[in-house]
Amino acid sequence: MAREAPAHDDGPRGGAGRDDAGHYDAVIVGGGNAGLCAAHAARETGARVLLLEKSPADEAGGNSFYSAGAFRVPHHGLDDLVPLLGGPDSRLPVTVIPPYPESDFTADMYRVTGGRCDPRLTSVLVSRAAGTVRWLAAHGIRWRLMYERQAYFRDGRWMFFGGLPLGAAGGGKGLIAQHTSGALTAGTEIRYRARLTGLVRGQDPRRVAGVRYADGRGTEHQVSAGAVILAAGGFEADPARRERHLGPGWSRALVRGTPSNTGEALDLALAAGAAAHGDWASCHSVQWDAGAPPGGGERRLTNQLTRQSYPLGIVVNTEGRRFIDEGADFRNYTYARYGREILRQPGGIAFQIFDARTRPLLRPEEYGSRPISAESAGTIDDLATKLGADPGGLAATVAEFNASITGGPFDPAVKDGRAANVQPPKSNWALAIDTPPYYGYRVACGITFTFGGVRVDARARVLDRSGQPIPGLYAAGEIVGGLFAGNYPGGSGLMAGAVFGRLAGAAAAESVLTAGRAVRGRP
Repeated sequence: MAREAPAHDDGPRGGAGRDDAGHYDAVIVGGGNAGLCAAHAARETGARVLLLEKSPADEAGGNSFYSAGAFRVPHHGLDDLVPLLGGPDSRLPVTVIPPYPESDFTADMYRVTGGRCDPRLTSVLVSRAAGTVRWLAAHGIRWRLMYERQAYFRDGRWMFFGGLPLGAAGGGKGLIAQHTSGALTAGTEIRYRARLTGLVRGQDPRRVAGVRYADGRGTEHQVSAGAVILAAGGFEADPARRERHLGPGWSRALVRGTPSNTGEALDLALAAGAAAHGDWASCHSVQWDAGAPPGGGERRLTNQLTRQSYPLGIVVNTEGRRFIDEGADFRNYTYARYGREILRQPGGIAFQIFDARTRPLLRPEEYGSRPISAESAGTIDDLATKLGADPGGLAATVAEFNASITGGPFDPAVKDGRAANVQPPKSNWALAIDTPPYYGYRVACGITFTFGGVRVDARARVLDRSGQPIPGLYAAGEIVGGLFAGNYPGGSGLMAGAVFGRLAGAAAAESVLTAGRAVRGRP
């Protein structure tokens, strides 16, 4: 059973194998999904592992805690996924999950990033995803099918869409709880309130041989290590860095997840010679409740503050005008880029509009959450007034939209081709907004994570500017650049964190333990 300590404790939790000199085989910086996967992989080789987490214990888990827990994984259909599930489910006999082969995952990566995903890293992600999900199950992660988020009940069957049926039980909260329990049970030592302040060089000036960190009291510590694994995320929670890299206006974005990802670990890696990689000018950003805390950290509602049923309605700005194609694709392939479109609108705010026919189809955990920035009214004019949109503009938009709809029957589980021929078009799922009462939800840009990071190879070793590995330095998770650009397929972030976290932990431990055997003269 996992050992516990008070959440405010600055000292260690758990632990097995710290020697008198304070040396560890691997020190991991960051306690989200990627860092905890690295811990599992390093410990299963017998390595002595210390994990440093910047946040207090009751605020830990990185962005992973705030996610829905979805993992994008290739599979051959429902029968391939059933062995992963926790137990029987009465819905399984009427569940339809189309196969999602590796070729589809690869194609989605290239399609949504406009071909800007790193080919080698993409190949590693896709080819190792299924095996990593099974490996996680062996390390205590429980899986479920995400009926409430990724399926519609149609003609007596649950129809999954968008290649994303699998998620961790309990969402992001459950994922981190299961990860942490498994890591502590396996002997990983975790220190909370541990803020990275430096990377320590060894006798070889190229080698990273440890870390410096400050505890919650501000006291500096130094720990030596055979390898250091950086899994501390990007810079999305720092307004100044957002303005510098993403551009003007990004300081206004609301932080969707942890307030701890402020970019210091990334800066230290670059200062140590790591090569920058990927798209530093874009990020994962979504339609987020406009009344959410701007600095993130909402531990109770977490992902319930997102508003992801927009393909069923229309999205307008304060002038009442549409500005995106809400039905361009399944939401799993568009939601991560629509946040920035809202940021470009007047006041950085927009409104999702639905009527009495579409309201029952909205995700209940998101649109039924409280508190929520929402209004309802018996007329479009009254709804606009309550929301703070221009009544005439919204009325004209709705009238033009309703009159332009063409195509066959509405079907939210497939790309139904039911379109609105306006500018911008709505390519699928166009239903007239004509049945009162009407509903409106205020949304702003919620930033999840940044896409620029350090360059790693297929073993998660951090590469320098000449393309050579920096001895002793590894990275995983959102601090790694090159996988995503402009957009990303839903669920691929947690999957990438797990794949490269596992690789980093295994490679770091293997390197250190091999070196130790060589010193001792053993094969």
